[in-house]
Amino acid sequence: MIRILIADDHLVVRQGLQLILSMEDDMEVVGEANNGETAVRLASELQPDVVLMDLRMPGMGGLAAIEQILAQWPDLAIVILTTYNEDDLMLRGLQAGARGFLLKDTGRQTLFHTIRAAARGETLLQPEILARVLAHTGQAKQPAPPQPAEQSVLTERELEVLTAVARGDRSKEIAQQLGVTERTIKAHLTNIYNKLGVDSRAAAVSVGIQLGLLGS
Repeated sequence: MIRILIADDHLVVRQGLQLILSMEDDMEVVGEANNGETAVRLASELQPDVVLMDLRMPGMGGLAAIEQILAQWPDLAIVILTTYNEDDLMLRGLQAGARGFLLKDTGRQTLFHTIRAAARGETLLQPEILARVLAHTGQAKQPAPPQPAEQSVLTERELEVLTAVARGDRSKEIAQQLGVTERTIKAHLTNIYNKLGVDSRAAAVSVGIQLGLLGS
């Protein structure tokens, strides 16, 4: 059973998600929060498997809540609930450690698939959201985070792996695509993390976007 905490300041959103998720035999909504402070408290009290986190809430917002939750429980899976005008926050959410994003008008099957993947420890980025973030960062021309020039350059194979990660592919799938072992993929990921100064797939994708390594 996947235990889910919903954090959103709109009652109709929480009720709608509760109704939809209750129809799945392997999912259970164990709590609801209407702001970041409550989300952090309930994450501590309830220890859910997955948190569905809105970004814009009164008081403590979703981004601060993500950072506080993952600082205490780094293995807890957080999926961001987002709209079409929150690209900056989505990037920051990736850097903070979110495992995926869901548009608030997404279909049921995408919702279920993303939650199950997050509960398994996978990072899922919907292609349409990734495309928006790529386009947004290209227009914004935000300065990249400081990285040692020699260390921030990925090899061609490492770039192939990072691109596959950005699509949401798992290590086993990437290994099959590239004709190598899963252990080799994990070694490439370790090198990517070291070069980009990160410690997760989501953060690697975020930095890769900002450095221009993942183009549209």
